[in-house]
Amino acid sequence: MNTLAPLRYPPFRYLAAGRVITTLGSAMAPIALAFAVLDLTGSVTALGLVVGTRSLTNVIFLLFGGVVADRLPRQLVIVASSTIAGLSQLGAALLVLGHQASVPLLATLAGVNGIAASFSFPATMALVAQTVPGEIRRQANALNRLGVNTAMIIGAAVGGILVAAYGSGWGLAIDGLSFLASAGCFALVRVPVATREPGGSTLHELREGWREFISRTWVWVVVVAFCFINAAVVGGIQVLGPAVADHAIGRRLWGLVLAAHTAGMVVGAFVALRWKVRRLLLVGMVCSAGDVLLLVPLGVAPHIGVLVVGAFVGGLGLEQFGIAWETSLQEHIPPDRLARVYSYDALGSFIAIPLGEVSAGPVAQLIGTGPALLGAAGIVLVAVGGTLLSRQVRTLEHRPG
Repeated sequence: MNTLAPLRYPPFRYLAAGRVITTLGSAMAPIALAFAVLDLTGSVTALGLVVGTRSLTNVIFLLFGGVVADRLPRQLVIVASSTIAGLSQLGAALLVLGHQASVPLLATLAGVNGIAASFSFPATMALVAQTVPGEIRRQANALNRLGVNTAMIIGAAVGGILVAAYGSGWGLAIDGLSFLASAGCFALVRVPVATREPGGSTLHELREGWREFISRTWVWVVVVAFCFINAAVVGGIQVLGPAVADHAIGRRLWGLVLAAHTAGMVVGAFVALRWKVRRLLLVGMVCSAGDVLLLVPLGVAPHIGVLVVGAFVGGLGLEQFGIAWETSLQEHIPPDRLARVYSYDALGSFIAIPLGEVSAGPVAQLIGTGPALLGAAGIVLVAVGGTLLSRQVRTLEHRPG
């Protein structure tokens, strides 16, 4: 099977190009926003409140976003959400560059960005399956993530340098412009409108999506695990990580660590393109424990070499899970309900992220940053181990086409 076969299809090319452009800017945004808040307040708790607001609004609107993505043309949903996200990031950039920023204003704009993401995520994930034939979906998912992760490497590395040299506002501005540019690419995606039965009320469609989600043990078991995994990883890396880096290795090198994590994901995508695995989900789930290799060094030995290696290997493992998960959902979930299942997936996986972000600072103050990071690593290992107790997770087979 030609691993580049998905690129023969124009809808896939435009979708992938839009995601790459968006990611170039968005890879800078967490670095820019983190240090904008730290420069403004010097408080890890304030940083947790800002990023937690985005995650909270994202979670609140996810289910509605899934219903909309199954009702309306998905490419139009992505165009609208990308435009709104771009305008919100440009607003934050203007506040920072004009020295008018405050925690409430940044949190409000982060919340708007989170709402936009709640519509774009299920629509984008479900749209991939419409752009290529079923037998090359795994290759399409791998290529899609390869482009995104390569853009994340460039964006994170440039973002650390840009923020250190010119300030946080320019990183936020580039992110805003990238969203608007990607909206133009998404507008060029042309796919057949999926046929489906006439829809009932929003509540009826949510119940229908819930039945599809809960009927497969392997789906909800993995989602419950990632409720804990994501909260621990995001709180440890996105909130405590910049604070550790500020004192241990500096802002530029923290950008390098994040770039190494994404470099591992790029290598992981190449591995997934060639790797033929029958128990795809099982392998992916085992590999998802990789971020422990970054959390532990952050808590014990925050030296640049150790952090870069741990981040790289962790990213490589995480990518195996990402491709396995997307491919498994696309293979086993009916297409007309896929966006709603993705929205329940995202809701369950993301719902505890605001708690992880907001509580990371207070927990670190209470027990120390090192123990807090080691605790986060322990949560990841326990959650991954819990999924392996499920027979469906261990035995689900990859069925291309």
